[in-house]
Amino acid sequence: MSASLALMEIEGEDWAAPRPTWRQRMGSARTRTLDWLLPPLCLACRVQVGSHGALCPSCWATIDFIEAPVCDRLGTPLPFDLGPGALSPAAIASPPGFDRARAAFRFDEAGRALIHGLKYGDRLEIAPALAAWMARAGREVLEGADALIPVPLHWTRLFRRRFNQAAELTRHLSAITGIANEPMVLKRARRTAHQVGLTRAQRLDNVSGAFRIAEERKALVRGLHLVLVDDVLTTGATIEACARVLRRAGAARIDVLTAARVVDGPFAVHI
Repeated sequence: MSASLALMEIEGEDWAAPRPTWRQRMGSARTRTLDWLLPPLCLACRVQVGSHGALCPSCWATIDFIEAPVCDRLGTPLPFDLGPGALSPAAIASPPGFDRARAAFRFDEAGRALIHGLKYGDRLEIAPALAAWMARAGREVLEGADALIPVPLHWTRLFRRRFNQAAELTRHLSAITGIANEPMVLKRARRTAHQVGLTRAQRLDNVSGAFRIAEERKALVRGLHLVLVDDVLTTGATIEACARVLRRAGAARIDVLTAARVVDGPFAVHI
């Protein structure tokens, strides 16, 4: 007899575990059938794993999650704990246009594989896992937030790619946290060149004036705590451009949450 049907004695009475409902049995059968047809694969290396949306032990060990202590403004790792509100030299010398930034993991070889799989490989099954890690890493910036705002794509790039990876992450993050998802607040007013390979100054120039707030959404910005969501934070030029637009529209607080961020060296700061 299986354990689920074994009789147990509780306070002198025989007790049997309830039998699974018809719906539960059908759900379990459906899951087993899907696992047989489409075996769960590691999100990074694609070897078979025990469940969907998971990493194999080898890939899990290579993901460099960003843990405390971090700079309170930039979210970059600090060499040692300086106490609450500690700032890195970069945050003091060049304060960002946003209030705080947090990221789940470093944009290194392992992190790049996940980001590129989602962004360029059309592997939307990666998004829920990244969003769950972001929710954990971004607890501070998500607390009290009024809305999540994905960094937008220009419509021509969205048409070609078919989805916005930042919007996908925001959608799942909203489902996890219950914070409102506002994907139509920011619009990319003009198409910009790809940022890859550009210096920070070139990136800032490239995205200057590229974003605006939809007229019908301006009332949703004023006085609110907003969290900008993107897949990766590199120099911060795109995020800075978005933050400036939201700040001019009257946002009370602007935080940033990404799946990954570039960090040069063990404890480098990089905006």
